[in-house]
Amino acid sequence: MREEGEGYDDRRDEGRRGTRAAVHAASGGRLGAAHPRQEGPTDLRLVPPALAAWATSAVMLDAAPAWVTGTTVGCLVVAGVLVTLRVGRVGRARRVPGAMTGGRSGWPAVTAAAVLVCVAAAAVSAGLHGADLRRGPLPGLAERYATVIAEAEITSDPRLVRPRVRGPAPAPTAVLIEADVRRVETRDGATVVTRTPVLMVVDVERRRSSSSASSAGDRPSPWLALLPSTRVRVTARVVPPADGGDIAAVLRVRDPEVPEVVGEPSAAQRLAGRLRAGLREATDGLAPDARALLPGLVVGDTARITPELDEAFKETDLAHTLAVSGSNLTIILVLLVGPPGLAQRVERRGLAPRLGISLRTTALLGGALTLGFVIVCRPDPSVLRAAACGAVALLALATGRRRSLIPALATAVLLLVLYDPWLSRSYGFLLSVLATGALLTLAPRWSAALRARRVPPRLAEALAAAAAAQALCAPVVAVLSARVSLVAVPCNLLVEFAIAPATVLGFAALATAPWAMPVAKALAWCAGWPAGWIADVARTGAALPGAGVDWPGSWTGAALLALATVALLLAGRRLLRHPWWCGACGVLLLLAVVQPPPLTRVVTGWPPPGWRFAMCDVGQGDATVLAAGAGTGVVVDAGPDPVLVDRCLRTLGITRIPLVVLTHFHADHVAGLPGVLRGRQVGAIETTAYQEPVDQAEFVRREAAARGVSVTRAAAGEERRTGGLSWRVVWPPADPTVVPEGPNDASVALLVRSAGLRLLLLGDLEPPAQRALLRSPAGPLLGGVDVLKVAHHGSAYQDPGLLSRAAPRLALISAGADNTYGHPAPGTVAALRAMGAVVLSTDRDGALAVTGEGAELGVAGD
Repeated sequence: MREEGEGYDDRRDEGRRGTRAAVHAASGGRLGAAHPRQEGPTDLRLVPPALAAWATSAVMLDAAPAWVTGTTVGCLVVAGVLVTLRVGRVGRARRVPGAMTGGRSGWPAVTAAAVLVCVAAAAVSAGLHGADLRRGPLPGLAERYATVIAEAEITSDPRLVRPRVRGPAPAPTAVLIEADVRRVETRDGATVVTRTPVLMVVDVERRRSSSSASSAGDRPSPWLALLPSTRVRVTARVVPPADGGDIAAVLRVRDPEVPEVVGEPSAAQRLAGRLRAGLREATDGLAPDARALLPGLVVGDTARITPELDEAFKETDLAHTLAVSGSNLTIILVLLVGPPGLAQRVERRGLAPRLGISLRTTALLGGALTLGFVIVCRPDPSVLRAAACGAVALLALATGRRRSLIPALATAVLLLVLYDPWLSRSYGFLLSVLATGALLTLAPRWSAALRARRVPPRLAEALAAAAAAQALCAPVVAVLSARVSLVAVPCNLLVEFAIAPATVLGFAALATAPWAMPVAKALAWCAGWPAGWIADVARTGAALPGAGVDWPGSWTGAALLALATVALLLAGRRLLRHPWWCGACGVLLLLAVVQPPPLTRVVTGWPPPGWRFAMCDVGQGDATVLAAGAGTGVVVDAGPDPVLVDRCLRTLGITRIPLVVLTHFHADHVAGLPGVLRGRQVGAIETTAYQEPVDQAEFVRREAAARGVSVTRAAAGEERRTGGLSWRVVWPPADPTVVPEGPNDASVALLVRSAGLRLLLLGDLEPPAQRALLRSPAGPLLGGVDVLKVAHHGSAYQDPGLLSRAAPRLALISAGADNTYGHPAPGTVAALRAMGAVVLSTDRDGALAVTGEGAELGVAGD
């Protein structure tokens, strides 16, 4: 009986293999459809081991050695028992006549044993990696904040980091370098050989240069030119890491002018560095956004990405295009194997079958491309993750079957977390796996459902892919950003067709740059068009007033968002049956995102009709607008954030700006200038004559020159008018011999008239300049103003004489919520209220708009 059953099973398997072979033979030599029997139930047996290894790695990285040992031994013992019982059961069945051993009755035991073995392997790997952080002298030295001489091997590309503006000036620019410390010399002369992962932080000052090699116009630090595998010798202070992670300590490097190189990089890294440098050179002549974005799209080189552009990509959930991802490799492999949209219906596509390349040779070429991709983009964990995800796509294209994709993804996850357990705690790794899983599971079903409702196939595939990835990734993104993007799906759809040509042409420029730079520049110029489109989509989407909504940035918030997503999907299935309801919901969503000013004014009452002066809520900084006609306004200061000021101006309906007045060059007043200039007609920019801080003054000149806007300097006595708006500059004095004590005291102060309304805008003037202003020829003009823009965010440093002379009816203060400066100062607020002024501030009341005049003077908040 058993022999007959086994013979039947064997014959059935041979028949299946023969059928598959016939299908492959029939389709391998021509461009035909894959046989339906190639599809089948998804094999999920590798998913539990992969998830178990992932969870074990995350837990065991911080576990004590005893826990690691106990977990490993226990899992192996239990796995051995399960396998022994399974083998014994099979042996007994064979000795019993007529017993059947076919089927899958033994698979649960085998799967459980596999899970336990993977848990044991993950525990060992995580334990060893966790021990790296505790091994050697650095953890102890970090607790004492000791100074050491260390020899370190760089393990990643150095990156330039400038934190977002949180005060008058941005934080010092720093170069961050991940490295392994190989040798440590302490002050007592002891030398210890070790291998400890650290983060080196090098404070640098970027210097101006006439060279145009840098997109910022500055000479970059020589630290940025270091390649991975280079060994450097540094004198550094060892400090504990701020939030743990995969480093044992932070090295604050001293004397950062020129790094002391004691070991040259490897040949592979030198080649990769040459290729990357060639791509940067080939993109030098492109528009700023394309020049910054193209290296990021191709090889993940984000050195030129400005904080503003980076924020726009995050707001629209397009940040994955700035990092090396599996899609980069997939696009290149598509040229060789064929388009992924046909993988389910066509056995082979692309250049390989048309050139007569066999399947095995095609696989070898795909492997070579993958290896080259890893070398050029750096073999760090994120790139290895991208290569693994690209390999999953390669398998889909090579086989034309989805059945093997989930096991392939599970295998990739398992191997990666065993290779680098720190990936188990990486949000980037989680997002990558979720996105890939969405494309392999949800997207095909959603695409089929859309096609069944007469949606064109290509549009259905693109829409399903974007929606599926967003549905699974949005809860994790919300944890990271405390925000949910409402424009992510349309923005991803709009850039999808541009990513492939930008990536392919960018890789072509990368490959040709070392040997034929003119050809590389031509290819880069062609790639610049789709790259520029991608940047434009990101900027436009981020600037929409309703681009996103705030959301709790916690795992509780993520769970709520997941539940909301499920509810939305269930409701969407019902709505798809009613096209008119779908259209109505689409229109409502569009209006919520775009928020046209006329409609917004009707619904929210903001901005109030007839507003004269508006103070934008831009956090800890200043950005105000003087109305000068329909869609026209004079902007005074730009705040610290381009996105926030752009959004404010869009809400106010400002499209034409005759003049931008930048009172002084502190970053909380000028860093948002790109947002003011974006998409608007700007006549000129007027600044103070005191050009400090130098780097911020240079920033303003660069932004103005890039958009062809002239820059002039204000001086006391200057008078201007546009429409019904007129103003007089009352500070700083025109005398060049008068040197202010600092940038604040050099602020441009304006006395403004808007019909019958008088406003005094004081910038960041401090008491010395305020007293000098009172004594100046403009002093007598300052009495009895209707509105006072209180100087320096309402700080405690105010001159009582100037406040008494101004005697404002309404005092407005621009300050950030929960700022660390104590703005506005309670004493300043109390003094203004004692004079009879109504005091409002953006940190409590949001954006503010002044309306009316005389007895009708009013103020509204958003």
